[in-house]
Amino acid sequence: MDDRERLEAFERMLADVQKNYEEFSARMDKLKGEKKEKSATFRQYWSNKMTCQYMLSMYKDYGLIDGSVLENGGKNR
Repeated sequence: MDDRERLEAFERMLADVQKNYEEFSARMDKLKGEKKEKSATFRQYWSNKMTCQYMLSMYKDYGLIDGSVLENGGKNR
């Protein structure tokens, strides 16, 4: 894999992590509206969202993104 391919793979991965973060946030909001915060589904989304948040914070720490994705609840692409 050359540098260009690695960069393209990174950009695809970053886009997927951002998309997943947004989707998990939206699904959690829907479940909150249904008063299902204690459900197994909600807890799984929460865990997945925290994993995405950790990855995004690492990208921010290394200067690869500006961090506004985390500040805006995932809505920055």
